[in-house]
Formats: sequence, C-alpha cells, structure tokens
Amino acid sequence: MKLRLALLLIITLGNAFLGPLAVGSQKVGEFHWFEYQGNDSVFSPRLPEGMYQNPILAGFHPDPSICRVGDDYYLVNSSFSYSPGLPIYHSRDLVNWRFVTHALESQRDLNFRRQVTMSRGIFAPTLRFHDGVFYLVSTAIDAGENFLITAKDINGPWSDPVWLPELNGGIDPDIFFDGGRVYIAHNGPPPSTPEYEGHRALWIWEFDLDRNSIKPESKRLLVDGGVDISQQPVWIEGPHLYKVGDWYYLSAAEGGTGDGHSQVVFRAKSLTADFEPYGGNPILTQRDLPADRPNPINATGHADLVETPDGDWWAVFLGVRNYHKVHFSTGRETFLLPIQWRDGWPTILPPNTPVPSRLPLPLGLSQNQGGAEPTTGNFTWRDNFDSPQLAHHWNFLRTSVRHDWYQINKGRPGIRLSALPIRLSDFGQPAFIGRRQQHTNYVAETALSLPVESGYSVGMAAFQSEGFHFYFAVARVDSGYSVFVEQVKNGVISRLKEVALLAAQPGEASTELRLRVEIQGAVASFSYQSSDQVITVLDDADATILSTQLAGGFVGSYIGLHTRIEGE
Repeated sequence: MKLRLALLLIITLGNAFLGPLAVGSQKVGEFHWFEYQGNDSVFSPRLPEGMYQNPILAGFHPDPSICRVGDDYYLVNSSFSYSPGLPIYHSRDLVNWRFVTHALESQRDLNFRRQVTMSRGIFAPTLRFHDGVFYLVSTAIDAGENFLITAKDINGPWSDPVWLPELNGGIDPDIFFDGGRVYIAHNGPPPSTPEYEGHRALWIWEFDLDRNSIKPESKRLLVDGGVDISQQPVWIEGPHLYKVGDWYYLSAAEGGTGDGHSQVVFRAKSLTADFEPYGGNPILTQRDLPADRPNPINATGHADLVETPDGDWWAVFLGVRNYHKVHFSTGRETFLLPIQWRDGWPTILPPNTPVPSRLPLPLGLSQNQGGAEPTTGNFTWRDNFDSPQLAHHWNFLRTSVRHDWYQINKGRPGIRLSALPIRLSDFGQPAFIGRRQQHTNYVAETALSLPVESGYSVGMAAFQSEGFHFYFAVARVDSGYSVFVEQVKNGVISRLKEVALLAAQPGEASTELRLRVEIQGAVASFSYQSSDQVITVLDDADATILSTQLAGGFVGSYIGLHTRIEGE
C-alpha cells in the first residue's frame, strides 16, 4: 500500500515527466480491437428523405458554439477534464459533421496535473472567425481560468493561451467583433452582494486586439440576475452577442443546467445602452413539460446562433435525453433547431413545445459531406488499432504532456497499455482511454490477451466520474485467472462479482479473451467469451450510477479500456 501511494503521489504531481512505469516488467494490457454498437429505439425508424435527426452530436457534446466561414460551419464543445480538449467539428449543411481537431491537443499550458475533478476543467467556449483568424475563448476552471487562443487555420496550430485575469471569478466568455472594435462578455459575480443563491451577472469589456489584453477601465454591466431579478433568476451564463440590422442582441442561458435550464434574449441599440429583455422569454426551454412524456429531451439551453448565406438563422444548443424520467448517461448533447424572427426577436421554440427529434433539412446548403461520419442515430464503431495515431474518438482523463503508458502495436493491430498504480477513482491520470457513450442502450466489446503475470488487471471501464463507474477486468491469480466486476458508487469501492475464468491456466498468455459490457438504460450486464464459451458474470448491475442524476456534475459517461496495478 505504501508503494502504491508513493507512486500515485509521484504521478499526480509530475506525470508529464514520467516514462512508462512498466519498464523492465510485463505488466502490460494488450487489446486487439474494440467495438461499440448503439441501439436506441428513438433512432430505429428509418429517417425519411429530406429530414435530419436530433441530436446532431450524440453523447457528451455540451455547450456548443458555432461560426460560419463562407459556406463552412465550425462547431466547438466544452470538454471539462477530458483531454485532448475543445473538440472542433466541420459541416457544410449544419447536420452532418466531421471531426477536425482538438484546439487543446496537449493542454500543456493548463495545469491539469493538479487534482482536477471531471466536472471542472474546460467550460463553455465561444468560437468566432474575424479577418482571417479563428478566435476561441473559454474558461479552465482550477487550471488557469479564462483564456484566448487563436489560429489562422482551423486545423491549427492553435496559439498558446492568452490569459484574461480580469475575467477571473467569471466563466463562459464570448468574443464579439463590432467594426474595428472587439468586446468580451462573460458571466461574473453581481455588482453588489448576491441577493440569493445563484445570483450572477453578465459583464462586457473592450479588448485590445493589438496588445491581446483587456482594457481594464472598460468594464460594464450588461444584465444583473437575469430577465427579471424580482423573480430571483439563477445562473445567467453562456452569453453571446450578435448584431442584426440596427440591433445588438444578447442571448444567454438562465436557470441552471438542470431541468430549469432555458435560453433568454435581450437587445439594445448600442453596447452602451441598457439591454431590454424580450417579453416572450424564454425563447427555449423544456421545464414546463411533463416528465413522463415519451422520449423526453430536457435541460435545453446554452444556445449559439448562426446565419446561413441565404439569411436563415439556426441555433445549436445543449440538451439531454432522459430515461426513467430523470436519468441520463449520455451527457449533454448538441441539438439543432431553426430560428423564427417575431417582431424583431429571435425565437427557437414556442412555450410548452417539445424539442422535435426529426425535422426538415436546412434549405440551400450543400448536402455533399465528404468525410462525415455517424455522430447520431444507431451505428457501430470499431477500432482495430491499425493506424499509427490513436483515433480522435479516444480521450484521456485529465492530461500529461507525454502519454508514455500506451503504445499502438507496430506491424500488427492492437494497443498496449502499461499498468499504472492509479485507479479510476484516484486523481491523476490512470491508464485509461475512453470514448463517449452516445446511446442510452449500447454494447461494447474488446478482445485482449490474458495477463502474463500477477499483480495487475486488464479490462473495460464504464466511467462517469471518479466516484461513479464500473470496472470489468481479468487478473492472474495463483490458481488461474479471475474475472471481476468492480463498482464505485459515491466513492465507495465494492467488488460486485468475481468468478474463476474457465478454460484458461496461467502461462497461456496468447489466449484471447473477449469482454462484453452491455448497458440498457438502468441495467448493466457483463460477460466474457473464452474459446467457444460465453459466460455471464453479472447481468443486473445498477447502471443509474452512470447517470448525471446520481453522479452529479456536467459530463457524460464513457466506455473504454483500462489497466492498473493490483494489490498492495
């Protein structure tokens, strides 16, 4: 135990400088392939010609921000404590999206080597394009706070962060170009002592683009509290500024990111005038709808607006797909809806209207989406690890500059993960690669080589956070091999089931074992196949521990590969 704690401390404080801990050892998990298959009933009916499917980015894709460059659209999502951070997608029709890059490839300048929980890290970003340059502003909670990065090409390289300390204490910055002047708006503390829990404000500063700095004397209050402070609105955040005609519009989220989430809008004739709220606010919410409606989409908000070349307006926003009324494990996903203008105000949905899952495609946009891959609907995704680079679908927990603990095999398919003494319930970076859970119901499988020595385990993890996850793995023991299902619930570690692996003896290192994890909403099952035998280890585990309702926080669940040192 002392050795494990010492090694954990070393990695947590400085894992950027460590090579693989398994040097001189064979404590390495070797995985031959991984396959994920989603199967949600809401996606099952054939999509009619001329229609698109919501969400447009299924799974953990929160806080979308979008910008248009000519006929091209680019969208970025927050990434919290996953790395690489800030995934960027490209589309020409607003519906089919192709991954482009991560704006934070290594996050080397964001101090994620500290003990950052999964729901801290990178909060809501804003992506804009101006005069040949992409601008991206965001917040790195517990890791440096508010920053700006830029790139002349969406593929990068992206600049090192320009820190914006004047904004600290606030989140969700927006950057707005107005003629020759630049402004940054953000959520921050109210102008006086908060009057109630969740009392926040929206502020604006002028930004000096030549000096890459805030003009400190330019700070001005935009909104105090929300639409109507007498009603004590909570968590006004995620502001975005637009100029349409003679009006400046300010759109923001209000009500918190739970079931009370909504989108509201204000306008003014100038940035120095008072912003008046729209009398029909909120312009988007699902909070007034019954919880027991079929296939509910809830918690909608954090919208960003974009205009097409033909003058149509569309909104991307986050929402969640609940099962059993209150649970969701797929995280906050990205949805798309058209905007209607009424009496000079943008509206997304009328009151008491459910978010539709299927709508007509945007008109007048290119339907030629070369390189696009499924980001919604039911699909199967397989990785044989036969490319020199790890597929972009895989993420790490937190970050280090060097990922020496994994290596893609050379000359044959497969990936090797060196066992580390870091558990998924620890802070730091465990030997784990994961991809988003994009369906309420899915099956994930992998084939792996049995451990060649004792003292470590190899398997799959269904991961929500440090305090809520499953680990399904195999380890070598004196009498053979053991297969176990470990649960972490509210930080309490328990081994739900452990069985002896049939038809395998120590020394049979070449034996291939297939592990299978199946999530059906609230139920998780775990099985393995060795030779021709399929053995169910556990078929009734409580999968609601993967839901945000139980785990809390802002992230969605992942499924992936993990190996770790066992024992003391």
